[in-house]
Amino acid sequence: MAALLEVRGLTRRFGGLTAVNAIDLHLRDGELVSIIGPNGAGKTTLFNLVSGLDRPDAGRVAFAGRDITGAPPESLAELGVARTFQHGRVFANLSVLDNVLVGGHARLRQVRPRLALAGPLLELLLALLRPPAVTREESGMREDALAILGIFGNRLLPRRDDPAYSLSYANRRRVELARALALHPRLLLLDEPTAGMNQTETAEMQEVIAGLKARGLSILLIEHKLEMVMRLSDRVMVMDDGACIAEGDPEQVRRDPAVIEAYLGHRELGAAEVAEAVP
Repeated sequence: MAALLEVRGLTRRFGGLTAVNAIDLHLRDGELVSIIGPNGAGKTTLFNLVSGLDRPDAGRVAFAGRDITGAPPESLAELGVARTFQHGRVFANLSVLDNVLVGGHARLRQVRPRLALAGPLLELLLALLRPPAVTREESGMREDALAILGIFGNRLLPRRDDPAYSLSYANRRRVELARALALHPRLLLLDEPTAGMNQTETAEMQEVIAGLKARGLSILLIEHKLEMVMRLSDRVMVMDDGACIAEGDPEQVRRDPAVIEAYLGHRELGAAEVAEAVP
């Protein structure tokens, strides 16, 4: 089966530091692949290169057979690539529902083309007159956004009209994921979606991600909570100092001496210590 996402030789240098060093990575339709590694391993830099926030010094990124190396994020959104961030980003003064609607903007077929062609006067007339096709599309987007909020149970739906700044930290992270889902992505990049969450919140987010995977969504995940990684992943890639040091199914990676050394700094561990270090 051809890869949905294919990364070849991806490299990024910052002065004398090689943050991402000749990384190869592939992800097939419906797969969940996790990227793990110590802090500073280069995981988020790799995400930035794949998602168009940064440009590589070398290497290639292809999505659905199309070269997207260095393409801007807005172009990738139109192709169906969505991401969340290590430090959650929401529009603080917008409501929960409006935050999610923003995520669906790239899918608009009536409003966006009209506004792109409109001058200031025509844009104002379109906003005032609201042609039936535009009204129907916006209504459909609203229904879709409410359905996405429903994925998170009662965490977000009862708060759909609340400003995002009033939410708890965990709910802001949920809103960010909901906004990414509003794009109806083919590929979802999740950068530490449970960072800062407690055990209950982490378990809920794990259930949500498992549900997205069950629906066939292709997911690339960065996560430090290794028990979650081992439960969700089809394959795991381990980075350290910008390079891939191990790759394979969760059980293979779990027992790899190079992985244990990267996390704990030495190789000689008993079975119980290995299980504790890499759950």
